[in-house]
Amino acid sequence: MYMAPREPFEWKLRTRSLLLGDRTRVMGILNTTPDSFSDGGEFVSVSMALAHALYLLDAGADIIDIGGESTRPGAGAATSNAISALEEQRRVLPLIEALIYARPDAVISVDTYRADTAREALRAGAEIVNDVSGMQWDSNMAGLCARTDCGLVAMHTRGLPSEWATQKRLEPQEVLPLVLSGLRSSAAQLLLAGCDRKSIVLDPGFGFGKRGDENWVLLRELDQIAALGFPLLIGLSRKGFLRGKDADDSSAAAAHRTDLDATTAAANTLAAAAGAHIVRVHDVPGTIRALAVSDATRNSRESSSSKP
Repeated sequence: MYMAPREPFEWKLRTRSLLLGDRTRVMGILNTTPDSFSDGGEFVSVSMALAHALYLLDAGADIIDIGGESTRPGAGAATSNAISALEEQRRVLPLIEALIYARPDAVISVDTYRADTAREALRAGAEIVNDVSGMQWDSNMAGLCARTDCGLVAMHTRGLPSEWATQKRLEPQEVLPLVLSGLRSSAAQLLLAGCDRKSIVLDPGFGFGKRGDENWVLLRELDQIAALGFPLLIGLSRKGFLRGKDADDSSAAAAHRTDLDATTAAANTLAAAAGAHIVRVHDVPGTIRALAVSDATRNSRESSSSKP
């Protein structure tokens, strides 16, 4: 069975480092939003969100990714549904502080495209900034990441959430070059701003300006993105396209969200085989069970190849 090479990396975070490559790391999703497509409204109180964060950590999550604004199609940046930076901070900062108090060693990522929110989250104890815009929607984000020496995830996004439903569909041969070009541009921008190369992780952005089959092409070609030379984070969890070739995120109704967890786990094992270092998921226990298969296969192959 072919498994793409997965180079080891020491991911430099704000106050520590995280080894990548020895196994597939798991980032647990925690949305404090009332309107997220998958779990909106479930964790809007600090007590409920904290309990879920502790559950994810106890289930084996390596990172908790906390977000305060939905970026589902038609929401988020540059739309009428966009919330203010102060509202976003009201949703995420108390949770970050509570989680650091309860678990001082927890590795926390803040899911935001706003430099102001990222700055306050880092002050509260976050180690990583996870920007779905690849540092494109706020011109101050790259400089902030450089000044704070935080870990960062730069995602490829095609256009704005308000545009996704009406974007011209990509031909299969257009998908990979578009994503590679965008990720190279984001990485170059971060390096020019003074970010440490060891701090940067890239995310191809499944569902973010990619519709239906475009996402399957991206998954098939994932080893080509890993070849860029940066660690790779993959966010496939409960994405609408996993329901079928014509579906998108807007079709992933919350009432049926767990129907996608088994499909997500299968897709994540393919991503891990293609060289992904981190997967971002809602279902941490199921993901860990599935990744144990791909990681054991990879480790078995590497052990055999190292013998004289």
